[in-house]
Amino acid sequence: MLIRNKLILRFTLLVLLIQLCLSGFIYYFYATSRQQRFDDRLRGKALMTTRLLLRQSPHPADAERNFRRRDLMTIVDERVSIYGPGGHLLYTSADSLSQKHNSAQLERIRPGAPVRFRDGNLEAVGVYYLFDGQPYHVFAAGRDAFGYQQLAKLRLILLVGNVGGLVLIVLAGWYFADQALRPMARVVRQVEKITASRLNTRVHEGNGTDEIAQLAITFNGMLSRVEQAFEMQKSFLSHASHELRTPLATLRGTLETSLAYDQNLAEAKQSQATAVEELKKVIELTNGLLALAKADDASFRREPVRLDECLARALQISAATYPAQTLHLEYGDLPAEVEDVFVVPGNEHLLTTSLLNLLDNACKYSSGAVWVVLGYDSPRQLRVTVRDAGIGIAAPDLSRVFEPLYRAANGKSRPGYGIGLALTKKIVELHGGRIELTSAEGAGTTATLVLPTAA
Repeated sequence: MLIRNKLILRFTLLVLLIQLCLSGFIYYFYATSRQQRFDDRLRGKALMTTRLLLRQSPHPADAERNFRRRDLMTIVDERVSIYGPGGHLLYTSADSLSQKHNSAQLERIRPGAPVRFRDGNLEAVGVYYLFDGQPYHVFAAGRDAFGYQQLAKLRLILLVGNVGGLVLIVLAGWYFADQALRPMARVVRQVEKITASRLNTRVHEGNGTDEIAQLAITFNGMLSRVEQAFEMQKSFLSHASHELRTPLATLRGTLETSLAYDQNLAEAKQSQATAVEELKKVIELTNGLLALAKADDASFRREPVRLDECLARALQISAATYPAQTLHLEYGDLPAEVEDVFVVPGNEHLLTTSLLNLLDNACKYSSGAVWVVLGYDSPRQLRVTVRDAGIGIAAPDLSRVFEPLYRAANGKSRPGYGIGLALTKKIVELHGGRIELTSAEGAGTTATLVLPTAA
């Protein structure tokens, strides 16, 4: 079901329920008031008749006839019965009246507590009356024709009003739902125009404050990330094809030249050696791309890992790879509340790889010493800082160095493929950490890696 229809249906049901409750309250209040008014009339009729008969004449029948002629407020189907002391019937307005219901109610009547009951299709009340110290029980019954006519009219008015109100509620619900969802429909139309070739298109954000505007803002943010991902993918494919094409072209040219011109074993071996070096580059690049792809897998098993041991292995490998490079390791202050020092949850091989990539970049692009500091940002965060005094990174390149296969302009003369930092960033983020890079061209680079501890 469309949201528009859901809103109309829910709005209609809610308002209709409120309307029905209000109508029911009005009807109940009027019906109760009618009953109370008619009961008061019946009690008044009963008491007036009793006073007239008992106080004004020794001939009750004559007095009653005179009283009835003067009574302008006659009740439809009026019936009055008076019971004297001992429950004896003293008077009835008609000899043919049945006293079955009246007799059954005699025991219930108490001083100050009238009894209300039904006598066939008539409403009746019984009241207690004290005269000359003697108790009398008086019953009056009748039919409230006017009251029921008004009640029927009220029912008709409420029925017509509710039906008409239902129509108005549906129309109002449709109007307000249309007004509320119109910005959403506009967003839908704009989104339908966005294609892979038009990812730079953005959705109108409206007033920027309501929920639909927040949705548009969120969607625009997602479009920006998707556009950035597409650009990164295009850049990655461009760089990958370029990096693979160069050694493959060199390999092909070497083999073709060897096949056409090598005349002896020495020349063939020299060509083969060149081909092997190019194959190594292809294999190295392929392995790097595979490692980058595998780094997206977050399903690896996490275990407590000593980060200082990972760092020690990375330093050992870097020292063997760059024997002329000087590496300095320092430790920061240790929080007193930390029990398992330098322990983080994660994968030991991946963490070692990320540290090794940082050290490899520092050693590759710096002829001076490399400083490494391992310490705590807080009891729940470990920090590794790798600082060099090498060629640095220019500001335009600094924002893109984490893109796969992207290399800064001043670093293309050194061996590499631009995979290390991208791989390191993915590994660190998979471990719930972050990596920050600060650099200035000609002034060196500082890489800071922060990881959550096992605590």
